[in-house]
Amino acid sequence: MREPWVVGVSGASGTPYAAAVVRGLLDAGQAVDLIVSRAARLTILDETGRPFRDGHWAEDLAAWLGRDLADADLRHWPAGDLAAGPSSGSYRVRGMAVVPASTAACAGIAIGLSKDLLQRAAEVNLKERRPVVVVPRETPVTRSHLEHLIALHDAGAVVLPASPGFYGAGAAASAQQLVDFVAGKVLDALGVPHTLFRRWSGELAAARRDAEGT
Repeated sequence: MREPWVVGVSGASGTPYAAAVVRGLLDAGQAVDLIVSRAARLTILDETGRPFRDGHWAEDLAAWLGRDLADADLRHWPAGDLAAGPSSGSYRVRGMAVVPASTAACAGIAIGLSKDLLQRAAEVNLKERRPVVVVPRETPVTRSHLEHLIALHDAGAVVLPASPGFYGAGAAASAQQLVDFVAGKVLDALGVPHTLFRRWSGELAAARRDAEGT
């Protein structure tokens, strides 16, 4: 039986994080159900120059991810379709990542608003006690933002801010390396194997470079 991971993309800045997570899941041989909010479509267009359209989602997603998706186990659900599979707890999925998660999406999920399919799917996965990872990308934050994140934590979600570490690639890390670090932490939280970043080994970077002869 097919059991995909649901990836919800909200309208916060940081759509490269979502692309990296989807690529990582597909690279690990995982099935993916994708939900892109209406606001996220504007953000994707702004950050990549590429559209994301319901009627051409496969073509647009392949362009966004920069790869051929012909053999990928991938399904797209329009954000306005509240009768879609992920809206029900009886639809079998492994869990969900909301990446990036806008403050509006965090609030809606925390209070059970179910404004769209993304929020409904996250609420369903929380009530079914499946893994849910929420990746807020906002700074600074207000008290209400923090209260919603605490509510998500208390409901069982992993709150994983888009906060990259530098120990894997160093201070000269590229933007993609920093994106991959956050995506890798999301996959870690979901229990999906990956090689998106170098893990800390207890060895300082200078000593590691000497050992590698670089």
